[in-house]
Amino acid sequence: MFPTGMAGAALVLLRISVAAMLIVDGASHWSLSFYFWSTLLFLMPAFFLCLGFLTPYISTFCCLLQLAVLLITRGENGFHLSIAILNSGILAVLGPGAYSIDAKIFGRRILNVSPRI
Repeated sequence: MFPTGMAGAALVLLRISVAAMLIVDGASHWSLSFYFWSTLLFLMPAFFLCLGFLTPYISTFCCLLQLAVLLITRGENGFHLSIAILNSGILAVLGPGAYSIDAKIFGRRILNVSPRI
């Protein structure tokens, strides 16, 4: 569930890639009248993705957010947004990897069960 090594490093890069695409989409598709809220809406999930905090939920939210941007903009820059949606969905399925906060919180634990006598 939390791969280490090259697979874990690749998941870190995928998390950063999804976060960067989310920031680029937020910066290019929202007007300045909603600047504070769009900043909050796009930067907070990107920050959590970079840290690897609640990755499956946050990446699903990012996928839905980018889908909303695709629908609102009526397909403008559709290829870029489609790839961003695909990457967010892949990240939601694969999970955060070993180099994340999720791995520290929900990672492997040793369970010692004493036999009943």
